[in-house]
Amino acid sequence: MTSVAGLLLAAGSGERFGGPKALARDDDGTSWLLRSVQALRPCAEVVVVLGAEAERAAALLPMSVSRIRADDWAEGMGASLSAGLTALAGTRHDAALVSLVDLPDVGGDVVARLVGTSRGSADLARAAYDGMPGHPVLIGRDHWTGVVATATGDRGARDYLAQHEVALVECGDLASGADVDTR
Repeated sequence: MTSVAGLLLAAGSGERFGGPKALARDDDGTSWLLRSVQALRPCAEVVVVLGAEAERAAALLPMSVSRIRADDWAEGMGASLSAGLTALAGTRHDAALVSLVDLPDVGGDVVARLVGTSRGSADLARAAYDGMPGHPVLIGRDHWTGVVATATGDRGARDYLAQHEVALVECGDLASGADVDTR
């Protein structure tokens, strides 16, 4: 059985959004951070990478959720991704399912579908919405060092994924996969 950790990137300051998305709430009061954590529950463990307003965001999280602080979070998503994968290197997980805090309609059904495709440490897959690649992204342990080496700025794993064969897992029947950048 493959062990997949859910890695939630929630460190950004949300400049275009008007504040950290880890602290955002829907009109009905639903916390984006808690909704995103709940979506990752099909994973063996949930790890959240925090940065901007880290203390306030950490206070929202259940005790069962691991927290990583990306001290260099202001450098972009690449720094958060690197911090998370580096922290996971000390675990026994075979893969990390990387998700973002600003994906309001990506739920546990999308995560479960991706986790269900995991075969081990060589995994490299991502959700697709009507054939278009999106998030979450499943990254096997064999790829973590390479992703960390190429993750810079707001590009995250984009350059690494472009250079490798990535399985697309269609999830357009479950969600749109659209991220939210403005209020």
